[in-house]
Amino acid sequence: MAKGIIIREAHFPGKAAIEAYGNGGFRFADMSHRGSLLVLPSGIHGWEPADPQALKASDFDRLLAEADRVEILLVGMGRDLRPLPASLRAALKEAGISADPMSTGAAVRTYNVLLAEDRAVAAALIAVD
Repeated sequence: MAKGIIIREAHFPGKAAIEAYGNGGFRFADMSHRGSLLVLPSGIHGWEPADPQALKASDFDRLLAEADRVEILLVGMGRDLRPLPASLRAALKEAGISADPMSTGAAVRTYNVLLAEDRAVAAALIAVD
């Protein structure tokens, strides 16, 4: 007997370049994802920060759990650049992670270059329309 639909957390278990972004989502590894992404050494995860306009350290719990494998965090803030809140920047610094906020497009391009160089990079990408 069929069990019905099983909804699972969005997760791609590997590293992949981001092939495209826009229309509220991203394409990577011949797949697409609607919504924001947290790209970590453990894979690419669907990500829904509580308030994309006011990021908090708690939005990055999964990243902080992998802090020993990340040196650089690229934060795609959407279409417009905004500074990271001081409390978030302090939490990332304490974990040994250098964070660079930029537009999502710039973050995608920079992530792909650093990934190709096999750098210890992660990205938090807020989806844009």
